[in-house]
Amino acid sequence: MINLHFIDWLILGVYFTGIIWVGFFRSRVDSASEETFILAGRKLSLPGFIATLVTTWYGAILGVGENTYLYGIQTWFIFGLPYYVFAAGYASWAAPRIQQAKMITIPDHFRFHFGEGSGIISALLLVFLTSPAPYILSMGVLIQSMFQIEFGLSLLISTVFSVIYVWNGGFLAVIKTDMIQFLLMFLGFLLLVIFSWIDFGSPAALYQSLPELHRDPLGGNSVQYVLVWFFIAVWTMVDPGFYQRCAAAKSPEIARKGLFISIGFWCLFDFLTILSGLYAVMAIQTDNALFAFPLLGVKVLPVGILGLFITGIFATIMSTIDSFSLISAITFGRDILWRIQGPKSQTNSIPLVKKGLVIISFIALFLAFAVPSVVRLFYTLGSVLIPGLIFPFLYTLSGQAGILRGSAGKIWILLPVLLSMGWLFLSYTISEPLLGIEPFYPGFLLSILLGLYFQKYTLQKK
Repeated sequence: MINLHFIDWLILGVYFTGIIWVGFFRSRVDSASEETFILAGRKLSLPGFIATLVTTWYGAILGVGENTYLYGIQTWFIFGLPYYVFAAGYASWAAPRIQQAKMITIPDHFRFHFGEGSGIISALLLVFLTSPAPYILSMGVLIQSMFQIEFGLSLLISTVFSVIYVWNGGFLAVIKTDMIQFLLMFLGFLLLVIFSWIDFGSPAALYQSLPELHRDPLGGNSVQYVLVWFFIAVWTMVDPGFYQRCAAAKSPEIARKGLFISIGFWCLFDFLTILSGLYAVMAIQTDNALFAFPLLGVKVLPVGILGLFITGIFATIMSTIDSFSLISAITFGRDILWRIQGPKSQTNSIPLVKKGLVIISFIALFLAFAVPSVVRLFYTLGSVLIPGLIFPFLYTLSGQAGILRGSAGKIWILLPVLLSMGWLFLSYTISEPLLGIEPFYPGFLLSILLGLYFQKYTLQKK
């Protein structure tokens, strides 16, 4: 249990009250159009772009602490470096094309190039890929530890928070609250590093005292395992969070510049969090590595500062919950329900987006129960879903993209997912990767082959 002083609780209370007030009351959008509710009217400034993109990245912060405590610097090689590479690629290649297309969501691209059915199928996959489940799980575990309540109740509380403060304001509420949470997450971990440095010595001295496993870039795992995470980072190229912010930016230049500046902030935050996890290796002993960061905070931080740090953890998690809850709701409400009903029957999709917000929250609740490990949840969703989405989406952004005839688009999306899903199931039954191959690779290879075939034999120019 994480025991806090009254002053620490007071700081947390002020934070939650402020977030609800800013998100629910101060960001209310009445009679909003789709572009206003989903893309903040395409008026996102550079500071807002950076704050909301940077904060959205780190919702599984407890998972970062867990992995660093168990495997050391390997965390940077699977959760840091690959994402910088693909984010830079996104800034250079994808962002200008998204701005030029002037579409609202990723399924809009699939719908235009592959047909209505492909748009709905891609939306179904994206609902799960963008599920806030890993972040609701993180927040639920933290709430359970602090309040000593049942795990199910803590997850339910987390789920309610994933809905309430984006209900009225949509993306505008996300931006406003993310700017507050940006400051809190950096301040919290900066304070943790400073006090850990004072108590346990410099980072250089810390590194020399670490076990050999924690200094190994592979963390004792196979090269193939680490490489899978690099491929999972391709997720960045089909991440609706990236897409939404680039589409919402005032100009292509803001989108491009904002992405490159964000990479710099990600590097800084990764340094703070991974260093904190390494200090935890030396400072604490625990059987539950998921609590590495909070336990280190309890050990080294004084009253008041501890409250700021715990607030920073909550801010880090909630800044991702709000973004992914909204994105998943948009995908389910607008790109599935609204499209199935027919846009002509209801010209404004926002009421259905709000219904989607409730539905996907309970889907996330189920996923958090089903896979109660943050890192495993990421790995499972990424391995299965990304192979079916990444190449078809990149195709839609290519300047020479035509329209694929017949069922080609649906097959291109679905078959790689089904192959990776089957491979994953068989791997679980034998408790090791089938044929020694991680589930991601068969689906990824099949997607490449299908893309080459369909472009050669079924392409129809626009």
